[in-house]
Amino acid sequence: MSAKLDRRHFVAAGTTALAMPFLARSASAQGTSQGTSQGTWPSRQVRMICSYPAGGQTDLLARAYGEFISKQVGKTVVIENKPGAAGAIGTAEVARAEPDGHTILCSISTTYIMNRVVMKNPGYDMDKDLTLVSVIPGAGLLLVANPKTGVKTLEDFVAFARKSGKVNFGTYSAGSSPHMTINELNKQYGLNIEPVHYRGEAPMWTGMLEGTLDAAMGSYTAAQSVLQSDRGTVFAVHSKKVDAIPAIKTLPEQGATSKFFTVSGFTGWAVPKATPQPVVDRLAELCVAANSDPKVKEVLATFVLEPAIGFKETNALYQRELPIWIESARSLGLEPA
Repeated sequence: MSAKLDRRHFVAAGTTALAMPFLARSASAQGTSQGTSQGTWPSRQVRMICSYPAGGQTDLLARAYGEFISKQVGKTVVIENKPGAAGAIGTAEVARAEPDGHTILCSISTTYIMNRVVMKNPGYDMDKDLTLVSVIPGAGLLLVANPKTGVKTLEDFVAFARKSGKVNFGTYSAGSSPHMTINELNKQYGLNIEPVHYRGEAPMWTGMLEGTLDAAMGSYTAAQSVLQSDRGTVFAVHSKKVDAIPAIKTLPEQGATSKFFTVSGFTGWAVPKATPQPVVDRLAELCVAANSDPKVKEVLATFVLEPAIGFKETNALYQRELPIWIESARSLGLEPA
């Protein structure tokens, strides 16, 4: 199938370019960052680097929040898309930037957490090179079955998988949340669910529309083409209830026991590690304040997302979810590339 994603493709693009060592910052740059404070930031145009392509969820969030921040601080916030290598290309650029609050990253938990597991050298060390500012907790991902399976609950799905012997289950990339969900379900129930990796959600849901998949997992918004055409039945949500479909139970509510089914992932903003704390705090405050902006609210509603949370809450969520993501990712047995 042409849409399938070989694992090599998951990490190959841009990996070589990321192998370069970090450039040492000049003494003058250090002086600039040390002199930056909440009162003087920003002193010029702000770059917000989105490490995923234009038009997607991460990009639309970056633009909505960036526009609000620009209005509040009286300086232009320019969104620059630097996609590639699961977000590592844009992230490495921010990690090398001046730590003065004028270069901000907008990315997702795959970039902040997963790349350290699936890449030998992503070009940055999240915990040494970057500071998380604010995040938007992830929405509940939908598990959707082909109607021909007759599956309407997790119990039905387990029974179908055992009877069939093999299930083709679509994911939007190797190492993704759906990939780890499949692995955890296989372990708990002794199933043989086969992940079919695609290059993103759109081609995966096309696979469901074409009837080539038994099941797939992804976002509520992206799944609408399948759900509205009655080509798929939602039988569970990953870890969080989805307001638009409140009757659908989470995996834990239906008996799944993996710790991975308690995490949600996130989209969020980060800055170079040495960025002064007053600037970090101000950015976090602006992200939270943006939640009340009409354009921001519209984008959040479109993707069924919760509002951005503050600096303290953000880093508590990160520390809580990090070990669970790492453990689940390593259990996939993928060799870093």
